[in-house]
Amino acid sequence: MTAKASRTPLSRERVLAAAVALADSDGIQALTMRRLAANLGVEAMSLYYHLPAKEALLDGVVETVLAEIDAATARLPTNGDDDWRARIRRQFLAARQVMLRHPWMPGLLSTRRTIPPGVFALYEGILGTMVGAGFSYRLAHRSLHAFGSLPLGFVQEIFSPAPADGGPADSVSEAELVALAQQMPHLAAMMATEMHDSADPTLGWCDSQVEFEFTLDLLLDGLERLRRTADAQS
Repeated sequence: MTAKASRTPLSRERVLAAAVALADSDGIQALTMRRLAANLGVEAMSLYYHLPAKEALLDGVVETVLAEIDAATARLPTNGDDDWRARIRRQFLAARQVMLRHPWMPGLLSTRRTIPPGVFALYEGILGTMVGAGFSYRLAHRSLHAFGSLPLGFVQEIFSPAPADGGPADSVSEAELVALAQQMPHLAAMMATEMHDSADPTLGWCDSQVEFEFTLDLLLDGLERLRRTADAQS
């Protein structure tokens, strides 16, 4: 299998596709030049011709996933009767489906030192939709601030605590809830009510699909009211 892989011409695209596959299967921490080369059936030094350093590899991985988001949104159906909210909602949810396939991507994206070109292209499309719907550039700019990382398919989190019993990061044991309720009853009651359903896809401690769509719909509806108000005052 290794010999067959080594006979396939190496290219930047092939290296990056293998890197994404490795991160998907074993996590982003497993992505090293040596491990990637072994998966490709080549010597590690041969990778440096296409990607001269580990940071270049990680930048390329981000670029590859962003291209996947771009392809997913390009395949979305268009309907002339849709308003801007429906179009943007479909786009954000398509981006999330990509992120759910690559759950390590939000964390990696936050480590990049420069904004990837694919992000600029993504926001250019969003702005085009909003300005075409009647948003001023001022309100569209403020909308992008409100959206945060939603256009990329995830909710950026400051904390992702793990429970003391070593369970999943989005789980809290009954004992922990009881202890929390003694000092912070409202937080404990909210957490008990809002425990994530096991069937609800999550990308973080407090980034479930239900919460993502709730936040998205709330913002879209609120921004539409602001757009109408601005139209009435102009």
